[in-house]
Amino acid sequence: MQLLIGLSTAFVVLLGLAVIACVAMFVIDRRQTKDTIRRNYPVIGRFRKLFTELGEFFRQYFFALDREEMPFNRAERDWVYHTAAGEDNTVAFGSTKLVRNRGALVFANAGYGLLDEECRATPAIVIGAGARQPYTAKSPVNISGMSYGALSKVAVEALSRGAAKAGCWMNTGEGGLSEHHLKGGCDVVYQIGTAKYGVRDGQGALSDPRLIEVASHEQVKMFEIKLAQGAKPGKGGILPGAKVTEEIAAVRGIPVGQPSLSPNRHPEIANAGDLLDMVARVREVTGRPVGVKTVIGDREWLEDLTAEINRRGGASAPDYLAIDGGDGGTGAAPLALIDNVGLVIQEALPLAADVLIAAGLRDRIRLVASGKLITPADVAWAFCAGADFVVTARGFMFALGCIQAMKCNRNTCPTGITTHDPHLQRGLDPMDKSERVAAFCKGLVKDVETIAHSCGATDARALSRRHVRVVQASGRTERLDRLWPEPATPSN
Repeated sequence: MQLLIGLSTAFVVLLGLAVIACVAMFVIDRRQTKDTIRRNYPVIGRFRKLFTELGEFFRQYFFALDREEMPFNRAERDWVYHTAAGEDNTVAFGSTKLVRNRGALVFANAGYGLLDEECRATPAIVIGAGARQPYTAKSPVNISGMSYGALSKVAVEALSRGAAKAGCWMNTGEGGLSEHHLKGGCDVVYQIGTAKYGVRDGQGALSDPRLIEVASHEQVKMFEIKLAQGAKPGKGGILPGAKVTEEIAAVRGIPVGQPSLSPNRHPEIANAGDLLDMVARVREVTGRPVGVKTVIGDREWLEDLTAEINRRGGASAPDYLAIDGGDGGTGAAPLALIDNVGLVIQEALPLAADVLIAAGLRDRIRLVASGKLITPADVAWAFCAGADFVVTARGFMFALGCIQAMKCNRNTCPTGITTHDPHLQRGLDPMDKSERVAAFCKGLVKDVETIAHSCGATDARALSRRHVRVVQASGRTERLDRLWPEPATPSN
């Protein structure tokens, strides 16, 4: 009896507190002026924001079909998860892909396919043969630029260890070189962003002594001058102040706790001549190959660059061009840019290859493709279109365990990948996740080579535009070499 009386009393107290809370919220909602819904519908109007925030969660787990989520659907993510885990990726009964939709890729299988003994692994190729220390790149698929700061230290370490196991390179992103990049012993590409983090002097200008210091690390194989990235062409990097810890501030050379905002472009690069001057400077100071990362807006920019290269001579060219698609990802970007600016990789890559061919520079400059290329079909398409290498950031993030929670810019990433909260980082074990990173890289390359062999190509780079067809509005397919005929190579 006493227990029942106690429970009844507790219930009455709780009910009373709930009533008081509702009355207080009613008064607050009626008096506030910032939210119209809450002012007109006190208390119950608060549920709108809650349901809006939960909508993303419910769509992903309960309502969205396997092929309809954005930016990556469940089928794509599951393929990465299974590959990274080393699990069986075969399926039964039939494809769930809408293969007749406009833009869908259909690879042209050979009438008489290659025997297993006629196939080969995609060979290593040299980048920057004219540099003092050329780089022999072993893997056709590599890790795209993701800064320490945008990523947590445990994520960076896992990527470093996984890249070493897979034999691929890891791009630092524009946030500088940290000890976590070096822990795994992988090949590193050092990206020089517009703020020149890690290689800047006290005034923010490019510093030769700092370049030499970075190049003293044997693991640093190449340097990359970043002009733009797909998610925000014309806008510099954005790292919220909450993510600028003491260690990250020290690596970048910036104040602790303040937002890290990179300039919109390199102040000293205003034309093709300026760009080639910086390429030459970095290559001479470091002895390493130097590439350029950018987003294509139209072909005139690239034609201007190739004309300046040919005026100066082929030795002045960047050792590679990394072309990012205009729908690329990032941890933080203005919606106006991420949705609307820059050519997608499906147009930019063949365009870039054509301009280099027409200028007689295709053999001099390697082409690196990025921009939502995480599945074997998309990567194989990139090799068909002219890429020498493919890099991906989000593919490797999924391999680390990313669940597409879309919280990258809030320091609350539930998987520990893009947060500096030690409690959330605790869930990401670098040693375990490094195995998944390596397995994803190797599995992706293997499946791309499987497509190539089905088409009668000996390896991924032997794919050409005639090997892939694209579904048109009529529902019929057209070969890529007819949609994008390669220009004639200029005669000497």
